[in-house]
Amino acid sequence: MIQWKEEITIDTNIENVWSLFLDRNIKQIMPKVEKHTVIEKREGEVGAKHEQTYREGKRLETYIVETLAYEDLEDKKYKQIRFVLGKAFEINLSFKLLKISDTQTAFIYEGSNKGVNFVGRAMLKLGSEKSNNKVVEEFMQKVNEEAMKI
Repeated sequence: MIQWKEEITIDTNIENVWSLFLDRNIKQIMPKVEKHTVIEKREGEVGAKHEQTYREGKRLETYIVETLAYEDLEDKKYKQIRFVLGKAFEINLSFKLLKISDTQTAFIYEGSNKGVNFVGRAMLKLGSEKSNNKVVEEFMQKVNEEAMKI
């Protein structure tokens, strides 16, 4: 299993950053997501399910993303999701925003990637921690860049 927890400070209002995690804006921070449609409950509800389609090169992968936790307070925002990718990996992600001031937000990105079968576990062992860290860092920078445009 691969796990991570990273934090950065974004120089903008917490609401600006949070807006990037709304369904209508998700492609801004996840450009490889081609489709993100709610299929059960509503956005912002624990237990909500979305059908998401992701493009990796020429390959399209469709899976169900479940919202495990959701909190939208004035000084704290939190969303936790889970999905199984390619019947091989269970991915758990959480996005936490904490208001530092009216012009600064702490963004904490935490997650894990666990092989759910032999193939998934073997692929994770063969993969490098360095490449996973690069993906996490690139995502955090993308969130920072997009938040600064708002």
